[in-house]
Amino acid sequence: MKITFLGATRTVTGSNYLVEAAGKKFLVDCGMWQGKADLEEENYQDFEFNPKEIDFMLLTHAHIDHSGRIPKLYNEGFRNKIYAHKATCDLCALMLPDSGHIQEMENEWKNRKRKRKGEKELAPLYTAEDAARCLEIFEEVEYDRIIDITENIHVRFNDAGHMLGSSIIELWVDEDGKTTKTVFTGDIGNNDLPLLSPPTMIESTDYLVMESTYGSRMHIRNDEKAELFLDIVAETLDNEGTVVIPSFAVGRTQEILYEINKLKEVRDDEEFRRKYETLMKAPVYVDSPLAISATEVFRENMNLFDDETQEAMQKGDNPLEFPGLKFTMTADESKALNEDPRPSIIISASGMCEVGRIKHHLKHNLWNPKSTILFVGYQAPGTLGYNIVNGAKKVTIFGEEIAVNARIEYIEGYSGHADQEGLMNFVYSFINKPKHIFIIHGEEESQDVLKEKIESETGILATIPEFGETFELNNEEVKLTGKVDVKVPKSLRKEVLVRLEKIKEEIRDMENCVTDDMEDRKLKNEDIFRINEKIKDLEKQILNVIEG
Repeated sequence: MKITFLGATRTVTGSNYLVEAAGKKFLVDCGMWQGKADLEEENYQDFEFNPKEIDFMLLTHAHIDHSGRIPKLYNEGFRNKIYAHKATCDLCALMLPDSGHIQEMENEWKNRKRKRKGEKELAPLYTAEDAARCLEIFEEVEYDRIIDITENIHVRFNDAGHMLGSSIIELWVDEDGKTTKTVFTGDIGNNDLPLLSPPTMIESTDYLVMESTYGSRMHIRNDEKAELFLDIVAETLDNEGTVVIPSFAVGRTQEILYEINKLKEVRDDEEFRRKYETLMKAPVYVDSPLAISATEVFRENMNLFDDETQEAMQKGDNPLEFPGLKFTMTADESKALNEDPRPSIIISASGMCEVGRIKHHLKHNLWNPKSTILFVGYQAPGTLGYNIVNGAKKVTIFGEEIAVNARIEYIEGYSGHADQEGLMNFVYSFINKPKHIFIIHGEEESQDVLKEKIESETGILATIPEFGETFELNNEEVKLTGKVDVKVPKSLRKEVLVRLEKIKEEIRDMENCVTDDMEDRKLKNEDIFRINEKIKDLEKQILNVIEG
């Protein structure tokens, strides 16, 4: 059995693994590269395999970084089955056409620029129609049931607790007179994630392919998260400001609606009641057609919710509904939100602020010191959301420079990914421990920290694969047997130019900061001297680059 790692290596995006076993070639996930512009260009490159030769695919969940290149795979000749949980199939029926629509819109914008430059126009990665066609090859599966894909390949999908329908996949391969078991975690959820059941703990495996998004970090606990959310929202509404929540349309939006509905049960003191009443008086808008449709899919799959939520539902308490909740479907309704002076809460996609209606809401609120931008999910490097969370003073939206004067908050506990403790508990839960662990789907620091912790605390060897590396697995050892031509990251030429643009922005920010300091009459002489020395050091470094 061999696994080739073709995505989510040293990054959190583009999940894609080619498995060759028992005479078959199959994929686990086929995700889209997201984030930096040069990384997104990888979506247009040829696959490192022939799609027509792939016998089947296993899909862990519907998030676009795991499913987003399936229409491209289909367009290039793949026509065999994609096995996924029913809820994943339902969500892909919404998310993939939506992704296709985004590809078309962005491509139209890019082609206008190409046309002005006299360059050849290009086709989108795929269209909404392409995405709708590929849905015909999806095959629904249930949790906890072993499926015989062939007489020698067997799989079981288990609840990963990450999003509706997300799965940890157990894979058994009968080959050369022995059975080898490998577990693919997909994305592992939190134990206390709203609505969803906790991740399934697996008893045994020979090999583990494991995500590491928060491999170096811990989340705040749920009770703190809810109160912090209420404090931030109430303070902003008291200040007559708007709370803008960039949220992933599927999963995070529904969890926030659930949290708002459940806040009434957290405490019962006078100050809490005042804040809660402030929240309940304000309109809460879900401004994302995809999020609205996904919320309906959640309602149709409530059998997957945790026991506490199902018990509340039996008493007539719908966890996704409450007074003041409003859904905005049309573009005109969305625009009207930014023309309404009343304090409100706007939940809008995308969660990393790269596309969609959220960019309009940021444009109208980032400059306003009364407003709050509240982030509740992971922000990948290179995205607009990442830049805002990490202290950018100005950002460019639709070609216009916008000052960041709003209050910026980030509640990490809303992440759908397990933190370091959750990841380690998943490893500890094995009764028969894996012989080897492959660490994928994480930034370099997260992967390095998690690898060291796994090896030091469990004694299990762990590997962080590089893009294109192929490992042969058997019951005796793990062997690196090959590596395809590395296409990620893109050429250093492009990376240098991207870094240069970033430095230009940082120097402009530095100029504003230093100018403000120099106008401060209370600044001490030693502070001025320190700033001057730092600028002299920067001058030397710039001269070294020029002379080099």
